[in-house]
Amino acid sequence: MSNNTNNRSSSRTLFSGSAEDRSDAIDWELRPGGMLVQKRDDGDAAAGPMIKVKVSHGSYQREVSIPAQATFGDLKKLLSQETGLEPQEQRLLFRGKEKENDEHLHIAGVKDMAKVILMEDPASKERKLEEMKRNQSITKSCQAISAVKAEVDKLSVQVSAIEAAVNGGTKVADNNFIVVTEMLMIQLLKLDSIEAEGEAKAQRRIEDLHLQ
Repeated sequence: MSNNTNNRSSSRTLFSGSAEDRSDAIDWELRPGGMLVQKRDDGDAAAGPMIKVKVSHGSYQREVSIPAQATFGDLKKLLSQETGLEPQEQRLLFRGKEKENDEHLHIAGVKDMAKVILMEDPASKERKLEEMKRNQSITKSCQAISAVKAEVDKLSVQVSAIEAAVNGGTKVADNNFIVVTEMLMIQLLKLDSIEAEGEAKAQRRIEDLHLQ
């Protein structure tokens, strides 16, 4: 009789407190199918079993190891090191559907040696293409400006020779002045016709000042 009384007392002590207090102490999450279970801590994913996932990205085929309870966001971070694509530039598809960053692999049904398709975000790809075109344009402009600079440097030598001759009292034919002046004007027109931005624009400005 005494033992039964003690057991009932222990049970009352174990479950004492309001339902609200007990729910505050435990975080819950709703699983597919409507099952309510205790929510895992973030650290649980790292402590879970490891699986290998086959990742396909164009000609890129790789197997990566990751905790089974990790998220697709975690997988993106891992693939970032492998592919050079930032997580926000990636789209992951599993069973034909794009997965969100906060979705867990095991809940989505990703098992050992499951296949996941990696695609680069179209907007990201477009930005990279535009950036590449822009860099190519800047490089082309810099090359054109460098060519003008080389010609101007040659003409500068002639100008210096004419100035030295004049300062030394030597008479210089007017035609020499005219030819050098015209050639400098041609280079100035070439410089003005070069479309430049960024580094090339700054370089063109320097040459403009040099010609003036």
